[in-house]
Amino acid sequence: MLLRIHPENPSQRQLTHVVECLNDGGVVISPTDTVYGLTCDIFKPKAIERIARIKGIKPEKANFSFLCADLSELSDYTKPINNELFKLMRRLLPGPYTFILNANGTVPKYIQNKKKTVGIRIPNNTIPIEIVKLLGHPIMSSSIHDEDDLIEYTTDPELIYEKYKNLVDIVIDGGYGGNLASTVLDCTSGEIEVVREGLGSLDAL
Repeated sequence: MLLRIHPENPSQRQLTHVVECLNDGGVVISPTDTVYGLTCDIFKPKAIERIARIKGIKPEKANFSFLCADLSELSDYTKPINNELFKLMRRLLPGPYTFILNANGTVPKYIQNKKKTVGIRIPNNTIPIEIVKLLGHPIMSSSIHDEDDLIEYTTDPELIYEKYKNLVDIVIDGGYGGNLASTVLDCTSGEIEVVREGLGSLDAL
């Protein structure tokens, strides 16, 4: 179904409907502060497998990110980080950055890559933040790519719905998405390595 949710004042009833779907192992396409993404509950392996199938990749090679509501969830899924990195994350988040951190044992084995890392995002978008708060833990997200050679990401939720309506349970229409993904920063070695330059400015580092 196509579910239109107000981007600034999402209805509690609609959010509850989305969370019930996620709890049942559903796959939901949601806006973020960058591009639209395929999302599911991080503790539902079959939903994660569905997303991997939709993308035509193996779950362990998918580079999924966790969408969190705030930094208080960090210690639940990552190994301890130093104060300098924590201050940087606090300054840049919520925002269009993905921080790759070392995963701890709470991160489900079926989505850990061989490096045992996890991408952490806190998007500056009310809809996914409220979904995570209501669910009680992060959701997993993977960006939707467009097949157009010139446009890397599909921005129109109605076009996304037409393409994915038979593959996912809910497509959230939270307005037009962006066409630039998050900036990805690998922080696993102690130094910050830019993996992908996206919407998040590197000047902020």
